[in-house]
Amino acid sequence: MNRRLAPRRATQRRPVAAERPAPESWFAAIGVEQDTQIDEESRYNDGNTLPSEDSRFLTRHARRLLGSGIPSFQRIFRAFLGARVVVGLLLLSTQLASAGLGTAGVPWPVLAGCAAYAVLTLVTWFAYRRAGGLGRLPVRLNRTQWLGTIVVDVVAFGSLHLLAPRGGLNFVPLLVLPVLMAGVLTRRRTALAVAATVTLMLLGEAWREAARGADLGVLMTQAGLVASGFFVIAILAGEMAGRLAREELAARGSLELARQQAQLNRLVIDELHHGVLVVDRRGKVRAANPAARRIISDSGLARPAPFPLQSHPAWEPLAQAVRRAFAEGQWPAAGREIHLKFDSGVERVLRVRMRFTRRRDPDSSEELCVLFLEDERDVQARVRQEKLAAMGRISAGIAHEIRNPLAAIAQANALLAEDADTPAQRRLTQMVSDNVERLKRIVDDVMEVAPGGPAAAAAVVDLTALVATICHDWARTAGLPSDEHSALRLNLPSQPVGSRFDPDHLRRVLVNLLDNAYRHASGRPGSVEVHLYPDGEQIVTLSVASDGAPIPPEVERYLFEPFFSTRSRGTGLGLYICKELCERYGATIDYRLRGAHHVARNEFYLVMRREALDASSPTLHLDT
Repeated sequence: MNRRLAPRRATQRRPVAAERPAPESWFAAIGVEQDTQIDEESRYNDGNTLPSEDSRFLTRHARRLLGSGIPSFQRIFRAFLGARVVVGLLLLSTQLASAGLGTAGVPWPVLAGCAAYAVLTLVTWFAYRRAGGLGRLPVRLNRTQWLGTIVVDVVAFGSLHLLAPRGGLNFVPLLVLPVLMAGVLTRRRTALAVAATVTLMLLGEAWREAARGADLGVLMTQAGLVASGFFVIAILAGEMAGRLAREELAARGSLELARQQAQLNRLVIDELHHGVLVVDRRGKVRAANPAARRIISDSGLARPAPFPLQSHPAWEPLAQAVRRAFAEGQWPAAGREIHLKFDSGVERVLRVRMRFTRRRDPDSSEELCVLFLEDERDVQARVRQEKLAAMGRISAGIAHEIRNPLAAIAQANALLAEDADTPAQRRLTQMVSDNVERLKRIVDDVMEVAPGGPAAAAAVVDLTALVATICHDWARTAGLPSDEHSALRLNLPSQPVGSRFDPDHLRRVLVNLLDNAYRHASGRPGSVEVHLYPDGEQIVTLSVASDGAPIPPEVERYLFEPFFSTRSRGTGLGLYICKELCERYGATIDYRLRGAHHVARNEFYLVMRREALDASSPTLHLDT
């Protein structure tokens, strides 16, 4: 059997529009129904085209393969064994009925042969089922299987034909079964050998009847015609089996490529920072990456797809936008703003861009659209970030130049302090020293986040243990008790959670957030909450919340900008440095106002990539 893949020629006539089957796609083949349309010609990356008839056939065949889980060869062989059982039982029942009714004499050798054949087929069937051989067959029959099925059938039906009396039951048509199965399940040479054996058997029977006085020419002509039919059956069955094998190999190969492509697309989409939703005409979300699930949720992640947009009242503006886009068939390239308002009081302004699946013809309707979601705060932050990049480089240069005169001022002030005799002079020198130290901290902070520095390389650490240690150290430094009356409440997972972050940098970020939260909190028990929780298998979130007054919107937009502070003596670099440190390790930091049912509504949260901890991960040794 030729197993080489060959492209299928699209020789079938296209059906009329009224009889055209429903469009299908590879999404349907892997379990998603009614998804989208296939273009009239699906193009591969190398520019070759596959006719739509072949595409639809491969999809149907792929679904059939997935549903059965058994290759076509094994299904045919199982059907062959079942057909032999049916034929054997029918032969035996027919002979017994004829002998019981007495309508015709049944020779005992014929009756015994039918009974033996029926028993043999049943034994073969149950033997293969008990051994599980039906699921582990090779692509061709081996010698034992060939002898136990096809050869047995040729011998049995040939013997019955020779033993049956003239005018009785004709057993010649039964020889089609072994010839057909030989053409399907064996090589062409073997199939032709079986057809030749049957031909010789028929010619021998014709010669025997001619010796008894029959017309030799007529008998030979009949035997030759029947034998020619057997050869034709063997050849056609082999051709159809070869075509089925090629199409099955093509279907399995295409299905595997589709699965790999789907996995690659899923990996790429999940890593995108923009939210991506795949929505159908009915408003059902077919796919959603983690960024989109976070954007359309007031806290945490929305539930995984599939889900209808109508299932959440806050998503109704988004559902209306989808219906409008499908009705109009277009969407502005720059996108539109959509406002989401949740019951918790959280509001989101989204920039939504839509793209549709390509139409097969101008009159066809779209079935899927892809939504690209961006939080307007992220858009504005990106614009501000571009403006701050140049300022950051200038600030780093200025900070570097300030270091030398600042060191000279500190040295001169130290010399003056040695000669200060009066309290007024000592107070002045102390003021100079304090402000010099303050300027040094500002210069160090600017140099810390200066662009162009080396990329941070960190190992995977246990966030559960690290966050617990940092919080306990901070609480002891702040003078907070370690009981239920403490203003700090920790909510940490019971299992280790891994992420790639430098421990000293995470300590700096977390301590900055804790200082800000405690500064604006009421100080009551539980007024500052630290929560660490995994969001699925890929993301872990660390949040610090306080019960202070909500941050005004006009202040919120500038939270992570440098040199912006609501305190008179603040440098305005704390949150900016936190953001820069998080971005070094692929993490993000943001602020949100939680719902009114939360006591601590002001929440700063870090979203980090979750990674597995292994034996090579370093053990943390932090100062306690």
